[in-house]
Amino acid sequence: MKTPTFAALALACLLVAGTAAARPASVTDPRAPRALAEEGPVQVQWNDPSGFTELRQSRNRWEAERGNWVVNLAEYLRKQASSKLPEGQQMAVTITDIKRAGDYEPWHGSRMDEVRFMRDIYPPRISLQFTLTDAQGRVIDQGERKLVDNAYLYGNTRLSDTDPLRYEKRLLDDWLRRELRDDPATAGL
Repeated sequence: MKTPTFAALALACLLVAGTAAARPASVTDPRAPRALAEEGPVQVQWNDPSGFTELRQSRNRWEAERGNWVVNLAEYLRKQASSKLPEGQQMAVTITDIKRAGDYEPWHGSRMDEVRFMRDIYPPRISLQFTLTDAQGRVIDQGERKLVDNAYLYGNTRLSDTDPLRYEKRLLDDWLRRELRDDPATAGL
């Protein structure tokens, strides 16, 4: 019987390390970021997702915390807000709570554990705080908003749209459209 060579041991270590890195990310991982890197006119941070309604009231917490959907929503918010802000204005947003559209219904059996059912009783909700400042750093507007779309299933979402965050992104788009009007003279007023 041969003893394992150094190359075989190194390959085995790489496979084990690759498998550990390949596991699904968790939004509640203590090492996960709680803010986007500072860049551009929009800064986005968020509270600990383990306190979000999405996880606290989930019927499948393990599935609800999988992935990096909080970061994806924060990046989307930054991109959309940056494109709508008038020149010189800046925005700081703190996401305080998220309840994603749909929910898990465990009574359908173990084969449906990972299925998020979209029903009108499970609308998307996002709570956030924001501060909008002008080029000199003076506060133009600030506040707290509790966003909800009770008619999310009846909106103009394309049937071909398979983005799992499409309803939450549409909710953010609607808020930005209201908050940052197209007329730069009235933005934030």
